[in-house]
Amino acid sequence: MGLPPLVGSRLLSTQFNAVPVVLVLLALAGYLWCVRRVNRLQPRHPWSGGKTAAFVAALVVVCLAVMSFIGVYQQELFWDHMVQHLMFVMVASPLFAIASPVDLVWRASTGRLRRRVTAALRSRPSRLVAHPIVAFALYAVMIPLTHLTSWYDYTIEHAAWDNAEHLVFLCIGYLFWRQIFGSDPNRVRLHPGAQFLYLFLAIPIDTFTGLSLDQASHELFPAYLAFHRTWGVGPVLDLHTGGVIMWVGGDTLMLWPMIPVALRWMHLEERRADRSDAELDAAAYHGPDPDGDHPVARLVP
Repeated sequence: MGLPPLVGSRLLSTQFNAVPVVLVLLALAGYLWCVRRVNRLQPRHPWSGGKTAAFVAALVVVCLAVMSFIGVYQQELFWDHMVQHLMFVMVASPLFAIASPVDLVWRASTGRLRRRVTAALRSRPSRLVAHPIVAFALYAVMIPLTHLTSWYDYTIEHAAWDNAEHLVFLCIGYLFWRQIFGSDPNRVRLHPGAQFLYLFLAIPIDTFTGLSLDQASHELFPAYLAFHRTWGVGPVLDLHTGGVIMWVGGDTLMLWPMIPVALRWMHLEERRADRSDAELDAAAYHGPDPDGDHPVARLVP
């Protein structure tokens, strides 16, 4: 049986499924416990309150995406699912990256646990998934795979697949955004110029997927038709609306992080230019003596 129209009080509808509720509570409890432990072990270098706030904000976004009307209606309205998708990948995931959970766990561990965490971070699988090229490739595959194939039908028909998709969005989104934000250990650190290019090259992924959905001439996901929804936009227009949300919304949300990245790039180049100028001034001030034997200070007009 389908849901009633998404109007009025239905915008306040909620759902509290066991799996997401338990995962959110465990994540919050684990993060706060690690924060308390770091602050106790390293009182002179406490954990950043901004990172803690970012983690809590990420969990709030996840709760809104899953437990509010957005989560209630995402299996009947494709455009609603697309809003949920953007909340996971473009809002919650960068906040998780800013929160730097891996760095927190490493700092909270001691003794044998610290050695095990360090070994895990240095392992080949860990280095592989943390590499920028791998993270970008996973993102480039995930977006069209989960929105242009039969994968999406499975998420509509099976709650387990739906929960799995949410975790995939968050995990791959986190791997993607940790290349830009946060302090989690990474063997490859991108220069701000490379970060800017990284984000710029990611824009066509959402654009391609969104345009493909917007240009569809028929319902791509038969599972939606099983609800026999008689209200709201038709199936094809619903698909087109979702495509536009992915295209315009996804590209816009990808552009915003490029601003701080560009500013970091500019500041880095300014510092480099200042150092170069200082070196040139020092070289001009301390030149060789007339005989070329020893450096001697001389004034340069």
